[in-house]
Amino acid sequence: MTKSGIGIKPKKVISSISEDLLKTYTNKDLLDKYDIYQHLMNFWAETMQDDCYIIAAEGWKAELIVRKQTKKETIWDCDLVPKVLVIDRCFKTEKLAIEKLEADKDMITSQIDEMIEEHSSEDGYFAELDKVNKANIQKRMKEIDNVKLAKNNADEITVLKQYLTLTDNLSELTNKIKVATTELDKKVINRYKTLTEDEIKTLVVDDKWVTAIERAIKTEMERLSQRLTQRLKELSERYETQLFNHTAEVAELEKKVKLHLTKMGFE
Repeated sequence: MTKSGIGIKPKKVISSISEDLLKTYTNKDLLDKYDIYQHLMNFWAETMQDDCYIIAAEGWKAELIVRKQTKKETIWDCDLVPKVLVIDRCFKTEKLAIEKLEADKDMITSQIDEMIEEHSSEDGYFAELDKVNKANIQKRMKEIDNVKLAKNNADEITVLKQYLTLTDNLSELTNKIKVATTELDKKVINRYKTLTEDEIKTLVVDDKWVTAIERAIKTEMERLSQRLTQRLKELSERYETQLFNHTAEVAELEKKVKLHLTKMGFE
């Protein structure tokens, strides 16, 4: 497949792959080869078929496509080689750094939500605010910003300052994520320009096609495992119940036998 390019016949490609897959999973214990085949055909219909027609028409080329253009941003991608594949293979460090920033942002967002929930009750510090946001919190700070009120509202001031600190941190993280994402975007676009045909084949065949099919097969195996586990559990519960019933029945019969033996004079 990777040796093919312009002019390939998609139907022949899927036919060949299907035959190989069916042969591979013939006579495999527990797994039904046609279940695996169905996963392949689903992926073919969703993604792989279109990829093969692109390759047949244009060859192994990664053409960038603008999905949406606005004054603030440009959303782009590549049909044959989605940018997530390039990022995963070439820019793992940058991706992990952004994910760390996003995780920190989510944590602060949760802290802000918890604080709002905690102090929005009738006697809470946010109860009288029309809306809990940075502007209203700052306004409230000004209202109590004198010596007399400050002494009487020390706890409230502490909470308000905590809220402002969290919102500032959230804003800072949001900006960092935006900058990091923009920088990564530039790196990825430049990397597309230098992709060789062999690199594109690796990204498409190994990282896109094979990974997706392997994931589908793994899902099928997990589904089968769960089904077998549930079946074993059902059998276990069934025979456990039967054994209990048999034990009770034997005990009752034993009691009757002893009673008859006693009446007959046997102890």
